Parts: sequence; structure tokens; C-alpha cells
Amino acid sequence: MHASSLFPRRIAQRIDEALLDTPVVLLAGPRQAGKTTLVRQFTGPGLRYLTLDDELTLLSAREDPVGMIRGLDRAVIDEVQRAPGLLLAIKKSVDEDRRPGRFLLTGSANLMALPTVADSLAGRMETLMLLPLSQSEIENKSANWIDSLFAGEILTADPPVLGDKLVERVLRGGYPEMVARPTPKRRTAWTRQYIDALIQRDVREIAEVDKLDELPRFLRALAQTAGQMCNYSRLGGLVGLNGKTVARYIGVFEQMYLLKRVDAWARNRLKRVVKTPKLQFIDSGLLAMLMDLNANEIQTDKSRYGHVLESFVFGELLKHATTADDDYQLLYYRDTDKTEVDIIIEKPAGQLVGIEIKAAATVKERDLRGLKKLADLAGDQFTAGVLLYDGDETLPLGDKLWAAPLSTLWGAQRV
Repeated sequence: MHASSLFPRRIAQRIDEALLDTPVVLLAGPRQAGKTTLVRQFTGPGLRYLTLDDELTLLSAREDPVGMIRGLDRAVIDEVQRAPGLLLAIKKSVDEDRRPGRFLLTGSANLMALPTVADSLAGRMETLMLLPLSQSEIENKSANWIDSLFAGEILTADPPVLGDKLVERVLRGGYPEMVARPTPKRRTAWTRQYIDALIQRDVREIAEVDKLDELPRFLRALAQTAGQMCNYSRLGGLVGLNGKTVARYIGVFEQMYLLKRVDAWARNRLKRVVKTPKLQFIDSGLLAMLMDLNANEIQTDKSRYGHVLESFVFGELLKHATTADDDYQLLYYRDTDKTEVDIIIEKPAGQLVGIEIKAAATVKERDLRGLKKLADLAGDQFTAGVLLYDGDETLPLGDKLWAAPLSTLWGAQRV
């Protein structure tokens, strides 16, 4: 049995809804996040399954995309980024026959970054995102932490997950294969192979990169700077690449959903553009592996763990955002006095929540400095500030400010 079929995926309901009123639905996300397993559940009489990982199918898609699509009434097409030419053929077919639910596509690279694609399928395609498993999916909990928080409720961690047990989850991350493998050694073996496969094959297909052998080393260097502001020329100096190449390589990894650039929040939206983004890895297990961080080191020295924990929380919130009822954007805050808020979740109309992440079990007054500053700046738009920590109590810390266990992220609704 495939590892990811053991877990209910929250996005499945969204796919169902989209297929009812949209001709083309694209399920995008990193390779090995469980896309194939999920879309195969939608195939059946009248909905054929084709994968471009099959060499013959790929050849047909590249040599005669129009002919291939002409022969299909409704289909699931897996790994469509391997033959971007198919998308123009799909557009043509859909323009002649606008029935909803005709094509369900999956892509392990962000196709919307390819200009021809964005133009050709605008208005005809809905893109949904499948990231590695969230802790809620692993635990089969259905509540959405972000929706609940904006509705004025912090989920209950029942039972709370603390200390070593929490570290274990952070180091494991959410890739179905990583969750299924029993030991750190087996997980490390999988990750090495995963990164090799991505670089040898996927990068080659989506980008012109001269020296593929530089990429693994560069990815490891990036891992050391995770959660920090992204200075391209300084990063380049560390690995002997120029700033322009660094920016391009980061773009490639972002296109493959390994990491995400997080913009800075500013009260004036125009000012956001000029601020430096922060880089976050989407999966904490992958990040820990790239940093060679293990549970033994964390027991004696927590200094490197903080960044991995932040990436874990960022990943969980990103997953909640992809299946939430409302639209949310994840940002961060930092000002010239170096006052920071790790993550800001903002609604389109501007209401926001600030999240601070702390690896310790105790909370001190100074830990609230960033959230208080954000509350002042955001004024009426400030909905709540939550300090997530390695403890088991949810406690109020002043006006709209709370401390809550990290494990409320996969908690349940209060009854």
C-alpha cells in the first residue's frame, strides 16, 4: 500500500468542488507529496489516467500534443510539467468544449511561472496546492487552525505533544515516505535520493542550469540560512556564485516547491515591495536533513533547532492556508530596530494575526515585544497575537495576546 493513501487529504474536497464548475483543475505541489495517489482516486469510467512519467506517453505528449488531447474526452494527466506543450492543446480542446471537469492535471513544478502557460489557461483553469502531509492529516483532525483563530478560537491540543516527541515530528516533516519510514537513518537515505532525483531530472526540465553539480551544495548552503532575510550576494559569496545566479537558483527551488520567499509586512502595501524577503523551507524534515541536524544535537544544543522549528510552523500554516475557507497570505515583520514577528497571517481586507515561535517551554515578557509592536502598528486590523511555545497551557497574555502550545496546530475544536 502506498504511504500517502493511508491519510485523508484535506484538499480532496476542493478538487471535487472545482471539477464541478471548471474545465481544467491543476493540482500542484512538490514531487512525492502524494499527488498521484490522490488524483488516482478520481479516475474511473470516463476519466482516463495518463502519466508523463511513462516514456511512451511522454513521447506522444511532446511529439503530437494536439493528437493526444484530441483522443481524450476527460482525463487525469500526471506530471504535466514534463510536456508544457500539452497545455496549449488542452486550451484548444477546452475552448471547443467548455464542460467542467474535463482535465485534472498534476504538476511538480510551478507551471504558472512559465509565461506561455499563465496566458493560455487564464480563466479556464483552477490551481490547487498539495503540500506534504500536515500534522492534522497525519492525526486525522479536520479543524483548520487559521480559520479558527480568525473566528476567535485557539484549538485545543489534546493531548499536547511536547519536548522530544515534538522534536521527532519536526525532524520527520510531512513527506509521506518520511512519515512512513521508521528510523532517521532510513529517512536520510530517502531524502538524499529525493534531492538527487529532483536535481538530475526535474531541474533539467524546467530550467537552463549550466552546472547541475553546484545545486546540491547550494541547497545545503541555503539550508544554513533558512528563516533569515535573503541577501543574494552574501549567499553567493559563501558558495562562489554571483548574486544573479543565486537569485535564479532560488527561483528554481521555489518553482519546485522546496522553499518559499516570504514578503515583509508593511502597513503601506506599496512599501512591501522594497523590503527583503525571508526564505522559508516548506518541509522541516527536508531542511533538518540538509542541515545534518539530529535529535542528539538538539538535546544538548537548541541553537540550530529554532530555524527548523520555525520552518515546521511555517509549513503547517501554509498547509492550513491551502485548505482554509478564507484567503490568507503569510508574511513576516522586521523593522529597523530589529523588532521581529516570525509569521503574519493576513486576510485580503487587511485583518491580521501575528505568530511568534519559541522552542522553549517558558515564556518571558520580552518574547512579546514583536507582537505588541505589531498590534500598535496594525491598530483595528490586529485580530490576535499568538506565541507558540513548547508547553501545554493556552493562556491569555494581555489584550488579544495569547501563549499556546505548538501542538494546537493540529488540535481539535473546543466542544
